[in-house]
Formats: sequence, structure tokens, C-alpha cells
Amino acid sequence: MQRSFARRDLFAAAAALGGAALLAPPGSAAAAAPRPTARTWPAAFALPDGFRPEGIAIGSEPYAYIGSIARGDVYRASLATGRGTVVVQGLGPEHPVIGIKLDGRGRLFLSGGVSGEIRIADLRTGKVTKTFTVGTDLTMVNDVILTPGAAWFTDSFEPQLYKLPLGRHGEPGDRVETVPLSGDWVQGPALTANGITTTPDGRALLVVNSFAGGGGLMRVDPRTGVARAVDLGPARLPNGDGLLLLGRTLYVVQNRQNAMDVLLLDRAGTKGTALTRITAPGTFRVPTTAAAYGDRIYLPNARFDVTAPTPETDYDVVSVARVRTHARP
Repeated sequence: MQRSFARRDLFAAAAALGGAALLAPPGSAAAAAPRPTARTWPAAFALPDGFRPEGIAIGSEPYAYIGSIARGDVYRASLATGRGTVVVQGLGPEHPVIGIKLDGRGRLFLSGGVSGEIRIADLRTGKVTKTFTVGTDLTMVNDVILTPGAAWFTDSFEPQLYKLPLGRHGEPGDRVETVPLSGDWVQGPALTANGITTTPDGRALLVVNSFAGGGGLMRVDPRTGVARAVDLGPARLPNGDGLLLLGRTLYVVQNRQNAMDVLLLDRAGTKGTALTRITAPGTFRVPTTAAAYGDRIYLPNARFDVTAPTPETDYDVVSVARVRTHARP
């Protein structure tokens, strides 16, 4: 199978943290707590023409970091002004950036798509400090989530996750472990695994499976790779992409449906109830991933419906209001 650069549709800290916090993402408590957003901030902002965005990350400061499929650049934009600049220069079209996460120490964890690469970049220097090549010629490293003990990456074309252990101060280790998926996991003929996050109680991982049962979520035991289907009732996620967990509220971007479904999970992440669907006609243009700051959720429009993007194709990041629930974290 020849690689194509177009997109096709946890426990190192266990003893110290205790059972319930094993997989809670660093900074998750801060992310779940709303902070006020200035009313004058732009609801949307442009990205460079031809950028071809996919992943987005936002830390404790009002800046969004967006990865480029086109060249592997990382662009940082101010949420207050919408203005930005490239802070990590990419290595060209054969080294895209798909998923992206930011830790609290100025490191970016980057999923390299069909390059099979996992990269770590230092924001202080703008340089890639570590690169790991994983999987096979069929691999697509898609999305990433950070936990206290590891960075976890999905593979869209092979039934496995990749675990990069993290040290005491979040420093990445020297090797990546492959964790095969089993149990209820069903690998489809094309893109299957996509977005990834943790369960609300931090004990397991949640991974989009766009094939099994018409599309849904799998709860994965990170010790064993055993996956169990999450009970979503009648809800289906055939175009499920990025996941954003705030407390027990899970936002699921359904890219080609131009929608974001909002689910309320139980603490263990074994059951989810649909709360609402967010649509924004004329604003959503095949969004892919989501990140939150204050009372807004930001999504890059990947525009996968453009069959032949050019260096002049326009792209942007848009935002919608968070859904308020009374569920306790």
C-alpha cells in the first residue's frame, strides 16, 4: 500500500497518583474550569493560505497551536487578536502534522500521519528535538493525548496505539512502545482509529472507532490494550475525529458532517448520553479537532471537501460556545 499524504476518511506515575488519577491529562482540571474570554476577541481567524490545518492545541495561555498537513509547520495564533506566526518550521509535505498536544513545559507532541513519525518540538527554540518512526508502511499516526506518565498516539490504519513514556518532569523517553488493540476492537478497511482522550476518572483511554457498530467509542485498558465498546445508545460516530473532554462532557468532532456532538459520560467512561449537536452552517467547513479556552471551543476547518487544495486555498479557525451542564467532574 503506497503512502498518501492526503487524509483518508499510562501508567508510569500510577503509584504516586493513585488509582483514580492514573490517566488524567496534565492540566485537565484547569482546562475544565472556565475562565472569562474577552467579548472583543474574534470568533474566527484566518490561517495562512494553503496551510491545510488538522490538529489544534491550547494551553493555559490564550494561544492556539495548529499543525499543518501541507508542510508540517506549527502555527501559533493569539486568541485575542487572531494574528499569528509559524513557530516550528516543518520538514515538507512528506512530514505532515496531524495531531498536536502542548504540555506545560513548552513541548509540542506531534503526530506525523502517514510519515509514521512521532515528533517532539521545543517552543523555546522552534526545533524538533526528538523523532521516532513507528509502525509499518501502512501506518498513519493520527492523534495524541498526554497523561502524567505517557503520550499516547492512535494509528488509523493498524489496530494499535503507540505509548511514549514520560519522565518525572514530562521529558519524553528514548523509545516508543506499541500496544496492540484487542477485545471489541474491529479494524475497518480504511481509516478506523482517530481521536483519543482519557475517561473522566482517568483510568482508561477513549478512542474513536469510525467502523465498529457504525462508528463509536472504545474504552481501552492501557495496560493490556483490551478495548470495550462504550454504550452510546442510538448515537453513532461514523465521522468521529477529534475528542475534547471537559469534566464528564465529551465533545466529538464529526468532520464531514460539519457538526460536533456533545455527550455526557459516566465517570468510568463506559456509557455516554447524547446532550446536543452543535452545527454552524457557513462556519464549519469540515472541522477536525477541538480545543477549549474560557467559554469558547476552537476548531480548525480542514476543508477535506476540497479535492485539490492549492497554495491559495483559504483556511481558518472558528469558535463556538461551550455547552453548560450541571454534571460534576
